[in-house]
Amino acid sequence: PSQRMRIPPPVTYLRPTLPQRSNIAQEAQCKSRPHDLVYIIDSSRSVRPQEFEKVKVFLANMIDTLDVGTDSTRVAIINYASTVKVEFMLKTYNNKRDMKQAVSQIEPLSTGTMTGLAIESAMNTAFKETAGARAKELGISKVAIIVTDGRPQDQVAEISASARAAGIEIYAVGVDRADMQSLRLMASEPVDDHVFYVETYGVIEKLTSSFMETLCGVDLCAIGNHDCEQICASTTTSYYCRCRPGFILNEDKKTCSRENMCAIGNHDCEQICVNTTTGFHCKCRPGFILNEDQKTCSRNDMCAIGNHDCEQICESTATSYHCRCRPGFILNEDQKTCSRDDMCAVGNHDCEHICVSTAASYYCRCRPGFVLNEDQKTCSRDDMCAVGNHDCEHICVSTAASYYCRCRPGFVLNEDQKSCSREDICAIGNHDCEHICVSTETSYYCRCRPGFVLNEDQKTCSREDICAIGNHDCEQICVSTATGYYCKCRTGFTLKKDQKTCAKEAQRKITIQDPCKCEALLDFQRDVQSNFQALSSKIDRVTKKMQAFENQLGRY
Repeated sequence: PSQRMRIPPPVTYLRPTLPQRSNIAQEAQCKSRPHDLVYIIDSSRSVRPQEFEKVKVFLANMIDTLDVGTDSTRVAIINYASTVKVEFMLKTYNNKRDMKQAVSQIEPLSTGTMTGLAIESAMNTAFKETAGARAKELGISKVAIIVTDGRPQDQVAEISASARAAGIEIYAVGVDRADMQSLRLMASEPVDDHVFYVETYGVIEKLTSSFMETLCGVDLCAIGNHDCEQICASTTTSYYCRCRPGFILNEDKKTCSRENMCAIGNHDCEQICVNTTTGFHCKCRPGFILNEDQKTCSRNDMCAIGNHDCEQICESTATSYHCRCRPGFILNEDQKTCSRDDMCAVGNHDCEHICVSTAASYYCRCRPGFVLNEDQKTCSRDDMCAVGNHDCEHICVSTAASYYCRCRPGFVLNEDQKSCSREDICAIGNHDCEHICVSTETSYYCRCRPGFVLNEDQKTCSREDICAIGNHDCEQICVSTATGYYCKCRTGFTLKKDQKTCAKEAQRKITIQDPCKCEALLDFQRDVQSNFQALSSKIDRVTKKMQAFENQLGRY
């Protein structure tokens, strides 16, 4: 048979004192209160496989006694040895069938006994809101039931104290060789009410009834021991009142009043919410109509239904409508009727130059000297040269604004800026003749001064050597000079008066008796003749130099 250190009597738990009833009635009133319940199961090497199966049977039986659900008791299981494994979280299952199926598949870890580590994992993982634990303000109790058969291999006192300080109520169940001191260090106060012991795993399932009594609470709502006007909701230790949809709880936390959903904004009317005895309905502002969804509103299209006084065009707006006129008309001051629009007068046109109003609209025209482009709006300069509308004698050149006249090469524009005259290139110096420029009807040519000849470039001149080319009438010797030439005679001849022909010098016989005098005279004649020839040679050289100098000056 099973035994425990001390099974807490039913009167130990905080419950209202009720009149004595039959066992059947009492069982109906007592059901599992909502808990966040975590089982911490030892599966170390000391727990044999068949014994661990007994633990799984105990867990399945415990689950059967609980009121399991999202709003009732939530269950998690932690399996531990020298390591810790969370088999499933508080949020994982919300029905008994799935929980029991998960329990049947738990395998023992079969190593050391790290009970402190398991308690820490429960506190820091399983009892967190992210794992499915409920918020503290909801008043749902947090309960941990530890089942172990040995002595912990780590410290349990400090971590157990931290868990209890965090609001976790700890029950310690020892089996067989379990260390009683460690169980008492882990359990909540009063310790005697939170420590259980059985001799073997074979009888552990007999603790089910004890824990059922421990976790049981009186459902005050079920027995009608409450003063809620509409809905009573049970809690761990008491109850609270709620209201049916469409009602709100009054300040006394018991009675209910019709909820004014319009006042609190708890509605989805687009424009106007109207409160009713059973709820609310939606309405629209003037100028709008309620759509089929009975919530949103659409503009009442006054133009579409003809409820307007526009003379020409009615245009709906978000809040009403306004009138418009057809093209070529403008809206009058009454904002309803229309008058013909003088688009040219008001500047409502796109003519580049001149706008001409018509009965129906307008058209564009250009200023003199311009023509209308194909777009019938813009204007381009009229090309007077192209159309021949000019009086240029030779060439007409169009400009952005008009035109001007030009002459062909060899002509200059006269003062009238229209006619042309032959250009005297020689007169204006627009030539490159070295000596003389001679104008012709179409151009000009170059000529040289007397004594010069035109070079092959037909522009420059060189000194003409009349003697060299034989263009002279000297009988014997022609001597070129800077400006022309002169004639000379050979020795023994003298130049005649025509300065061209020569005559034999008359031989004059002189009789000198003194031979020395005769010889001296001959020497003198020879000297004079020699000097004359030398002088003639020098004169020729100077003449040629002067000629070369004149040619050089002429080029510059």
